[in-house]
Amino acid sequence: MSHGLPEFLKSGERARLIPAVADTSREQRALSILLASITATHDLAKTLLGELGQRVGNRTKIDAYTEVTFRVCPQGVRNRPDGLIEVNTGRKVWRALVEAKVGNTEIDANQIQDYLSIARENRIDAVLTISNQFVARPTHSPVALPKKRPKSVELYHWSWMHVLTQAKLLISEGEVESPDQRYLLSETIRFFDSDKSGISGFDQMNQEWKDLVLKVQSGAAPKRDAPEIENTVAAWHQEQRDIGLILSRSLGRQVRIKLKKAHRDDPAKRMREDCEQLVKEFRLHCAFDIPDAASDLDVLIDLRTRNVTCSMSLDAPEDKKKTSARVNWLLRQLKETDDPDVMIKARWPSRAADTIAKLSDLRENPAVLQTENQKLAPNRLDAMLVRDLAGKFTGRRTFIEHVERVVPEFYQQVGQHLRAWVPPPPKPKSSGVPEFESESVTTTGREDRTTRESEHAGSAVEDPPDSGEKPVWSPRSE
Repeated sequence: MSHGLPEFLKSGERARLIPAVADTSREQRALSILLASITATHDLAKTLLGELGQRVGNRTKIDAYTEVTFRVCPQGVRNRPDGLIEVNTGRKVWRALVEAKVGNTEIDANQIQDYLSIARENRIDAVLTISNQFVARPTHSPVALPKKRPKSVELYHWSWMHVLTQAKLLISEGEVESPDQRYLLSETIRFFDSDKSGISGFDQMNQEWKDLVLKVQSGAAPKRDAPEIENTVAAWHQEQRDIGLILSRSLGRQVRIKLKKAHRDDPAKRMREDCEQLVKEFRLHCAFDIPDAASDLDVLIDLRTRNVTCSMSLDAPEDKKKTSARVNWLLRQLKETDDPDVMIKARWPSRAADTIAKLSDLRENPAVLQTENQKLAPNRLDAMLVRDLAGKFTGRRTFIEHVERVVPEFYQQVGQHLRAWVPPPPKPKSSGVPEFESESVTTTGREDRTTRESEHAGSAVEDPPDSGEKPVWSPRSE
């Protein structure tokens, strides 16, 4: 690790695990502790920097600085980013400016535009923002920047809660083998878990949330370009990420938001299409990819009914022909589930409409789901938890509190018990083994040939030539 500042820096302080800063400098303290932890804990650096496309090997050197200023700076821009990370693999050096916010302070677009200009001027590869704002992926940003921003500089974002979750997963999964590094990481987690760190999850919807819900309830149709639509979807995108982190910490496994490729590559397209869904269907939706779970976990928010619905969908077992048998297959998996709001939806082939019934009713009579066509059997079964939030739905905070309670409850009550149907292995058509018969060689013939061979033993005379006839395979089972 180098001891001096990089030559392009005019000033800066090395990131410290125990920074000597004023009590009011919460951002500086939090960032210094994080950057120092990244330089000191190989597994944390490997995980977090790997998300930014940087491979951290055993010989990689990482330096980090706070409160940096630059010798060369474009005129008229703010010349004091919160930090700098330098990753040296031996073959190349990758650098990123860092801007951090804590508490309710959000990333400022104009400030980031300035830092992108500084990065371009000093050949720095990226700008990394860190705040309590949530994004689906580190390559997405919580701020909208003009299209003319420097394309040579990458822009990344971490939420503090994402960083904390990654650190906790490393500890819970036993990834950190070094006792010293495990201790350092545990102390870092302890600090970020404290109220004094300024780190928090997403705790309330946008200011227009209540008015939008009441408008939908009254039958009014919101316009696509209305500010409350995009602000609501932006808030919901942050809440999705927070739910994924809550599930990750609860399960000790990495739970990710399930995004189609177009939305992963283009956050603006994701925003646009989710706004269109909200305007047309009055719904917000997301899905989570849980490792080794039977299916994705879907969450649907319906502004008209004020319901939160969590569901997982399974293929119905094809080796069972009757509806009751297929439903009983699922009921056996949910024998420990006692939530009165759990329901089962049956999806049918052709154009038959879906049917739905309460889990408690199906335990009494599995045929409740049957359509009028008694010959049909469902091809998919959805296990659902439908929670009516009533008046609490409109509350900016109460809505978030209940959603973050309902989703983990659904997985605990239902999701963890589900197992996908697997077709049974094929069975042989008969228990016998295919036998060989010969039209030209009978048992007696084989005995005669054995006798002739014994008579010619030791003789120079060769066996008579083969008659040319071939044995014929005639399996008994065919």
